[in-house]
Amino acid sequence: MRRRLLIQVMAVVALPLFVAPAFTAGEGGGGGSPTEKCKKGEVWDKKKQKCVTPKYGMLDDNNIYEAGHDLAMAGRYDEAIAVLSLAANKQDPRILNYLGYSHRHSGRITVGLGYYEEALRINPDYTLVREYLGEAHLQIGDLAGAREQLSEIEKRTGKGSREYGMLAEQIDHFLRS
Repeated sequence: MRRRLLIQVMAVVALPLFVAPAFTAGEGGGGGSPTEKCKKGEVWDKKKQKCVTPKYGMLDDNNIYEAGHDLAMAGRYDEAIAVLSLAANKQDPRILNYLGYSHRHSGRITVGLGYYEEALRINPDYTLVREYLGEAHLQIGDLAGAREQLSEIEKRTGKGSREYGMLAEQIDHFLRS
């Protein structure tokens, strides 16, 4: 079962690399990042200070993370997956988090859960992953799983953190609907 899931994850992650996706990004869809000015199929390379076509090993993982994050926040999930899949460090919790986020928002919740769990295995204190994992649990109707993540966030950062507030709000919304 686990092997089959891994094969499915690999297929889903690799697919966008073969369909020539566009790579433009912007924080929240209009943040004015340099990548937004790049033409279709390119991302901003900070070192070269120009738009480039991303290829494995060409961009450092920080550039890949930033572009993938921007794409995910702009709702361009398949493009985010394609960019994040280029990371050299496949165990970077930030990369895993936004792979999980992008898959989850693309309707592949189970795949997203796997990425979140892997990110938490590496860094159990990464509360943003816990917030997103809690939201994923709500998507599949698992209120107990969401509350467990809320409790874990509270242990690590208290009730005043952004992640705690966001997940608590999602749980409240879930209970009202």
